[in-house]
Amino acid sequence: MNRFRNILFLLLAGVPLAARAEEPRAKVVVGSKSFTESVILGELATQLARQTHTRIIVHRPQLGGSTVLWEALKLGGEKDGVDVYPEYTGTLKHELLASKKLRTDEELIEELAKEDILMSRPLGFNDNYAIGMKEDIAEKLSIRTISDLKQHPELKFGFSNEFMERGDGWPGLRDRYGLPQQDVRGLEHSLAYAGLDKHVIDATELYTTDAEILYYNLRVLKDDMKHFPSYKAVFLYRKQLKQSAPEVVDAILQLEGRIPHGAMLEMNARARPPEGVERISEGRVAADYLAENPYFQSGDEDQAAAFSGEEGLAQLEWRLTVQHLYLVGVSLTLALVIALPLGIVAARAPALGQGILAAAGVVQTIPSLALLALFIPYLGLGVKPAIAALFLYSLLPIVRNTYSGLKDVPAHLLESAEALGLSSFARLRLVELPMAMRSILAGIKTSAVINVGTATLGGVIGAGGYGDRIMTGVRLDNAWIICQGAVPAALLALVVQGLFELVERRLVPKGLRLKPAA
Repeated sequence: MNRFRNILFLLLAGVPLAARAEEPRAKVVVGSKSFTESVILGELATQLARQTHTRIIVHRPQLGGSTVLWEALKLGGEKDGVDVYPEYTGTLKHELLASKKLRTDEELIEELAKEDILMSRPLGFNDNYAIGMKEDIAEKLSIRTISDLKQHPELKFGFSNEFMERGDGWPGLRDRYGLPQQDVRGLEHSLAYAGLDKHVIDATELYTTDAEILYYNLRVLKDDMKHFPSYKAVFLYRKQLKQSAPEVVDAILQLEGRIPHGAMLEMNARARPPEGVERISEGRVAADYLAENPYFQSGDEDQAAAFSGEEGLAQLEWRLTVQHLYLVGVSLTLALVIALPLGIVAARAPALGQGILAAAGVVQTIPSLALLALFIPYLGLGVKPAIAALFLYSLLPIVRNTYSGLKDVPAHLLESAEALGLSSFARLRLVELPMAMRSILAGIKTSAVINVGTATLGGVIGAGGYGDRIMTGVRLDNAWIICQGAVPAALLALVVQGLFELVERRLVPKGLRLKPAA
């Protein structure tokens, strides 16, 4: 019994729950999508809102695509969603509210009001969709318009996963132009440019303010049948925010009409420069733009000078490690509390046990990104849905190994315990659990190692951890930034595995650790 208590104490108390200090509840949460321009716009709104000094303002960057941010906006910041985020009128009309068949901005504003959502006036630039190719290939094939693509069915297309499903994306484009291409694949938008450069794909969708158009020497094909609508940049915000924090809304709305196309293109270029040119953080880019334009000077005039923008690498890695350990530690602790009893029940009640194992196995087959998306409407963004998903993925290895370990206890030992008059509970704690400890620890170790890797997906929904750097690196096509998340995650997995090896040496009886003679 003492040995079993020791293992629970080491596993539960050793979890780094105290390592993470909870941030205060945000009064206003600004969100942004997983591409550079959206992150910059989110930073602009965040820094202007902070100049009011009336609310705690939090920016949750790179939170996936339009659907994720839309659902988060309907939740609101108080429910772990967002209160404001940058969007585009074309996306609203033809994707998020496509069923409403909206034609004008006035109709759009009226429809948004039904959801208690308000929309700013246009910020001053359009970020329209377009189709692009490498200039040399387009010139060689004499392709200047989207219609010209019909003559080249052999071309390989690669579009973002969101574009593959949008009403104004690939399905509508294909039908509008009668395009015959069959080799069409979905991928992350930021990776498509590298795919074009390496000739893995021949064409992809572009955002017309993307700096990569110049860097990669791309030809923007003319939309000769005018398939793509206008995508005017705006901010969406909750009606409740206008009522509770009007000064914050007024500060953000200073951006209306004050970001021309050229300025947005330049900001994107600074945040995502070509190879060999120093990258400027989105926060610094936003701060510089606000400082350079005097009509934004409503608060801290030296904001750009004071804005640090970047953490030191050591400080950054420490913060990410604490966040990552928190995600893994809490989810694994919850799994231990639930999975160990379930494994014991499964071993003691065979009929019920098969159902328990089957249910845990089904959960394991659900794709992790899909599971995270399913939790957002109920748990919001950030830590909660990430922990919930990791908890579910932790169950199967612990349940299965607890079940197997108990079922493998030699029958003669159970008979001897019963002959000594031990009760069922005494037999469990004195004989079965110590004999099954090696198998149980193996299951917990497997869950812990899997969680370390899976927790990187928390970066998709703003949960922090190493996934934040991985997502940033993917967005910027920067291998060094990706390594800042991927390498520590791999090292942490090795450390966790090594720690469990030490725990096994400490808690599993020596006789059970000896390998059988050959």
